[in-house]
Amino acid sequence: MRKLTAGLLLLLCSASLAAQRSVEDEIRVGDSLHVALEPAQALARFHAVLAADSNNYAALWRAARETIDIAKQIEGDQDSLKDRRDSLYGVARAYAEAAVRVDSNRAEGHSFVAQALGRLSLTRGGKERVKFAKVIYDEAMRAIALDSTEDAPYHVIGAWHAEVKRLSSFTRFFAKKLYGAGFMDRANWDDAQRYLQRAVALKPSNVYHRLELARVYIDVGKYSAARDQLATIHGLPIGDVLDPKYKTQAASLLADIKDKQDKT
Repeated sequence: MRKLTAGLLLLLCSASLAAQRSVEDEIRVGDSLHVALEPAQALARFHAVLAADSNNYAALWRAARETIDIAKQIEGDQDSLKDRRDSLYGVARAYAEAAVRVDSNRAEGHSFVAQALGRLSLTRGGKERVKFAKVIYDEAMRAIALDSTEDAPYHVIGAWHAEVKRLSSFTRFFAKKLYGAGFMDRANWDDAQRYLQRAVALKPSNVYHRLELARVYIDVGKYSAARDQLATIHGLPIGDVLDPKYKTQAASLLADIKDKQDKT
């Protein structure tokens, strides 16, 4: 009987180890597909993990990441395209929030909640952007507090400061009514620059970080600094599904500001 029990335990342990290796393999392959800019195929790998364990933290936040990458490639103003894109951002948010429920003390879940809502807000009008503003800010700041070495939340916060500063006076008035003057009034150009500069410092090869920082420099009249960022983008490797588009935008911006003098 003891031999039978020991054998059964050994069999169960072996099965558990095999299952763990299978999960690790799926996540490793999914990550390699992410690097290869194949988000749909990567998502399928993470779905396979979640089918066996719906509370797998690593698969949940990665599923949010891939869903965002799929959604942000959907372009066009047709209602069907907008609905599909926005629906996917909602799915990404749900994956990220599920990750937070599994482990609220790790940064990735909070970061991707902020990223999903940040992307979604860019497709909406001013008033709808305002409705997402506090969640985006709070989640990104929570991610930074949990892991100060992760670049993406710094980008989100820098872009948040810039987007709020770019709101029309009417929309800012609406925002103050919704959240109070204190929350929206914290937005400023100095922090927009500081957080985006930090994102660039943490991941210098990221095209989007540099493009967003250049846009902020243009907003504040630092054209020389903007040109430095935009010129650097040309030689950076493709690391995101939208990098070819970002590089085209960077080249166009660089041409637009080539003769502009810095504001004093």
